[in-house]
Amino acid sequence: MVDFLRGKEEKSMNDGTFSRVEKSSETMYGPRGILACGYSKEEQTVLRSVLEEIQMKDIPVKFPADNDASKTLKAILEETETGQSDFSSLRRAVIMSGLTQEELHNLIASHGKSSLPQPLWASLTPISESWALKDLLETLAREHAAMKRRGDKFR
Repeated sequence: MVDFLRGKEEKSMNDGTFSRVEKSSETMYGPRGILACGYSKEEQTVLRSVLEEIQMKDIPVKFPADNDASKTLKAILEETETGQSDFSSLRRAVIMSGLTQEELHNLIASHGKSSLPQPLWASLTPISESWALKDLLETLAREHAAMKRRGDKFR
C-alpha cells in the first residue's frame, strides 16, 4: 500500500504526516484531474495510453510547462487546456485530484508496469491547492529523499 496525503488531512506536508489511502470508491479532494510534470512529448503519449488502458481517459490531464511553476495547483487545475506541452525542466511528478482511491491505486500500478520512469506522487489537499507548483515539487523531492534515507519502501 502506498502512503499519500489525503484531502481530509488538516496537517501541513512539512510535518511529514501521511495518511494511508485505501482501495475504495471514495473520491479524494479536489476537481477531477491529473497534473503530470516533467514528461517529454513521447512520455505524455505513453501516459495517455496508460490512462486509456485503465479506463481513465476521461480524466483531464495537464502537462505543466516551466512557466506554470509559480502558479498554484488550484489555478493550474482550473485551466481548461489539457493538450500536450513541450518538455519542461520541472521535476517529474504526478499530482492527482478528485480521483477515487481505487483509481489512484490503478494509476500507480499501471504506471509502474509501463516504460515510464517513476515519478513523485501526490494528491491534492485543501492545504496544497494553494501552493505554487514549484514549492510542492521541492517538498515532494525533500520528502522522497528523507524516506529513502530512512529506508522506507514506496512504489
